Amino acid sequence: MGYYPMYFDPTYLLVIVGIILSMLASAKVKNTFAQYSRVQAVRGMTGAQVAQYILRQEGITDVTVGRIAGDLTDHYDPRSKTLRLSDTVYGSTSVAAVSVAAHECGHAVQHQQGYVPLSLRSAIVPVANFGAHLSWPLVILGIILGGIPILIKVGVLLFAAVVAFHLITLPVEFNASSRGLKVLENSGILQGEENTYAKKVLGAAALTYVASAAAMSLQLLRLLILTRGYRNND
Repeated sequence: MGYYPMYFDPTYLLVIVGIILSMLASAKVKNTFAQYSRVQAVRGMTGAQVAQYILRQEGITDVTVGRIAGDLTDHYDPRSKTLRLSDTVYGSTSVAAVSVAAHECGHAVQHQQGYVPLSLRSAIVPVANFGAHLSWPLVILGIILGGIPILIKVGVLLFAAVVAFHLITLPVEFNASSRGLKVLENSGILQGEENTYAKKVLGAAALTYVASAAAMSLQLLRLLILTRGYRNND
């Protein structure tokens, strides 16, 4: 294992790069959402109405559309079969709100059709949550106790599960956006150039998932570098 001057760890650069990517993606989605929140859709349907319409069109009758506080807190909960739209989406008729509502409906359709990546993501959630809380503590404990390879390896594997969750999330989110955009265009909910705006909104949102996956992958790389000597010390 390498040793570096006091207070200097070059692997922190990986973390910094990940943070910068996440910040840039977050700023991009917020700015894009704000921009197209000021553009009202010609049809005048609210986010909630669009969600209810799409669900009916897809033959989904057991999903409830509800409201949740906050901005960009929209999500589909497969456990309760509830599509929750944020305050800035639920009652808004903007292109941005309609786009987000359609995206979340894409997740509901995925769930109904048994979309494999979504099922994989749901299956890995418990392990990923466990890993998010215990991976680093296990690695640190293993090092403090004199370099116990099994603790360190388990910690690394748990963090790898967290990274896997973020990577599996990518096709899930891209597919949901693709489904939503297709419905918006084919149904006429959005007209003409509004569909181009919708693509920009959901494209910006997709960047946040890409940045998150990249940041977590860089953290895993850092963890592998820092524990290399300990993991090989069996």
